[in-house]
Amino acid sequence: MIIEMRTYLLKPGTVPAFMERFAEGLPARLQFSKLGGIWHSEVGTLNQVVHVWPYESFEDRERIGQAARKTGKWPPKTQEFIIFQDSKILQHAPFSPPLEDRKLGNIYEFRTYTYQPGAMPTVLERFGKIIPERVKLSPLAGAWHSAIGSLNQYIHVWAYKDSGERERLRAESAKIPGWPPVTRELMVKQENALMVPAPFSPLR
Repeated sequence: MIIEMRTYLLKPGTVPAFMERFAEGLPARLQFSKLGGIWHSEVGTLNQVVHVWPYESFEDRERIGQAARKTGKWPPKTQEFIIFQDSKILQHAPFSPPLEDRKLGNIYEFRTYTYQPGAMPTVLERFGKIIPERVKLSPLAGAWHSAIGSLNQYIHVWAYKDSGERERLRAESAKIPGWPPVTRELMVKQENALMVPAPFSPLR
């Protein structure tokens, strides 16, 4: 199983129009495979949309993409809104939950950590040991590491009811022995964004 994460930077003020057209075209796309989730940014780089798609394999992704394009209804007509596009192929961390149609929260925190080459096995081992304690406070929506695209990235996504709950639970998580796991000596940079799920997002 792989995940394709697509990140689009849009022109200011165009997120609602983008989402409307995306939703209009989505039924044609869903004939071939499911959408994992779609969000837009509230904090961090603004006017960003992130959508994730699960596939059985890279070959499966290619086959499905070709079939969807033949419908003439996918991709949606959103080109006029887009400034920049980025795509990366991710693999599930051993402790990542599956992408499912469910409601976890009203805001999602996307944390992207870039590590030194060769460090990912150690990073996943250290996170895996303490994740069971951390998810007692708030749900982990997904944990993935990059395979194609921006390499050496570990992306973990956490769901919260609102920003107040996020602040409270992050303070509580600091009391968990061993959280966050010590990986700073392996780290190159950290990025963070708070995202809001679209009304039609399966993961919301």
